[in-house]
Amino acid sequence: MARQRQKGGRGRAPEPVTAPVGGGRAELVPDRDRPRGWTLLLDGAPQSHVDLDDPAYLDFEYQRRLGHIADLAAPSGRPVHAVHLGGGAFTLARYIAATRPRSTQQVIEVDTELIRFVREELPLDRSWRIRVRGDDARAGLRKVPDGWADLIIADVFDGARTPAHLGSTEFAGEVRRALRPGGLYAANVADGPPLAYLRARIATTGTVFPELCLIADPAVLRGRRFGNAVLLASDLPLPVAELTRRAAGDPHPARVEHGRALADFTGGAVPVTDATAVASPAPPPDAFH
Repeated sequence: MARQRQKGGRGRAPEPVTAPVGGGRAELVPDRDRPRGWTLLLDGAPQSHVDLDDPAYLDFEYQRRLGHIADLAAPSGRPVHAVHLGGGAFTLARYIAATRPRSTQQVIEVDTELIRFVREELPLDRSWRIRVRGDDARAGLRKVPDGWADLIIADVFDGARTPAHLGSTEFAGEVRRALRPGGLYAANVADGPPLAYLRARIATTGTVFPELCLIADPAVLRGRRFGNAVLLASDLPLPVAELTRRAAGDPHPARVEHGRALADFTGGAVPVTDATAVASPAPPPDAFH
């Protein structure tokens, strides 16, 4: 894999690194505020942030929300079985390894060149129990034993869009099969006005899981801008009160919708199957500027 490093002057931060990967052009950009912090971009779209000195640090808003969910997936510090659909820079896998030592994790990422790039430039600690597999997210999930996972995180994008086959009732059923009773399923969903895709994902997930909540920036929920929402589901009641407290205390506060408010938000959205599912909408050109 050909690598390019931009030259920097004396005393400046580490140099950006770029490489062609299966999904386009990957770039690691150093964080000026954190000596060993890096942001991963794919074709210019920010994907992940990692601080090699502090893997428990989460910079992106939606990743902080996923971190709150990981914190609440089991009693503090207890090891968990976690599945990550979509690899990126393995940010949440690093977070769980740091905050829940001895956790056993699987990362499923279709782009094997991206896996190689991230492993070489941002190595995983050898003591962490993280297995990274090059596979389609849904195909890889089928290989997870029934009831194995305490937590499944879906953060999958082909370019800047979630593939259609990861938003259907059949896919949600496969997630529930792999979760233990009471396990948590968290999905990063990107959408903008009129939020039709997000509402359909909620309705679809609700056909399989009886308990749902949504964590998002109020401006996104009001359809004022394109952004990320985290959909959380389980077959048992969710820790809504604690999630609400944590989300409200973030640097960029989020709202948690649940129960009647979430049903009102979802409206008359129709669940989608493999036959009717579509990819998430492409972000507007100015979404990342």
